[in-house]
Amino acid sequence: MEKLDPIQIDLLEAISGLHEIPEGAYNIRANGGTAARHSTENIEIVPKDNGLGIDIFIKPGTKRESVHMPVLLSKTGMTDVVYNDFHIGEDADVTIVAGCGIHNGGDAASRHDGIHRFFVGKNAKLKYVEKHYGSGDGKGERIMNPVTEIEIDENGYMEMDTAQIKGVDSTIRKTNAKLAAGASLVVMERLMTHGTQRAESYFDVQINGEDASADVVSRSVAKDESYQLFSSNLAGNARCSGHTECDAIIVGNAKISAIPELTANDSDAALIHEAAIGKIAGDQIIKLMTLGLTEEEAEEEIIRGFLK
Repeated sequence: MEKLDPIQIDLLEAISGLHEIPEGAYNIRANGGTAARHSTENIEIVPKDNGLGIDIFIKPGTKRESVHMPVLLSKTGMTDVVYNDFHIGEDADVTIVAGCGIHNGGDAASRHDGIHRFFVGKNAKLKYVEKHYGSGDGKGERIMNPVTEIEIDENGYMEMDTAQIKGVDSTIRKTNAKLAAGASLVVMERLMTHGTQRAESYFDVQINGEDASADVVSRSVAKDESYQLFSSNLAGNARCSGHTECDAIIVGNAKISAIPELTANDSDAALIHEAAIGKIAGDQIIKLMTLGLTEEEAEEEIIRGFLK
């Protein structure tokens, strides 16, 4: 941890809640290099030969262990690209905490592109938590473009909890998944944009196996002049179930587009989509104001609860 400067330590806390080196397996990447890395008996972290990422191997049967994978950028004008592959062994039950924090105090754009591939084995369970955060008062943009590729084997389960709440000027988020028989994918995405920020999210889920299921939910708030796009396609290619939902709040002159798409390639595919976009109801604000909050405080309280 001594390799991290004070700004990087603040970023680490913001995206992962860490104040010090975590227990268990971890890989901390700072300004394009490895700041700290540790493997355990059941979780091995191996750098790729080209130096552009790592492979994480979780042994079959591993239970109640975690991996922390934060990425920190504090240099103005830096572009960082990383390729990480996660191999989750059969019957494992683990948590992976990732995310990226960018501090930009200069005029040039700083950018991180993270390409993550997950291979979830038979009967394995994975919880993946990812938070994106930007800080700094420079004019340079903070750009993050995560790509997530997911393959879930028979009866495997993956829960994906992603959040982008502050400071990211531009992001294009792409998630593609393939589900085998009995596999399940649950996604909760939370986004907030303000100013002239732009956020685009694309999901493509191929539900290939019988009795597999997918649930993709996005909750977002767009403020000021910002723009958001949510595009989700669930393809039911066997007897399966799928649900995709977008709930969004507009504040000011922001714009939001929601494009939920369903494709049933099997007569026993049961697929549902929902989308709701609107402003905060006036009676909600008035109710909180009667409790002593200002209009601005009431609005923030409603947004905070909505994005939980």
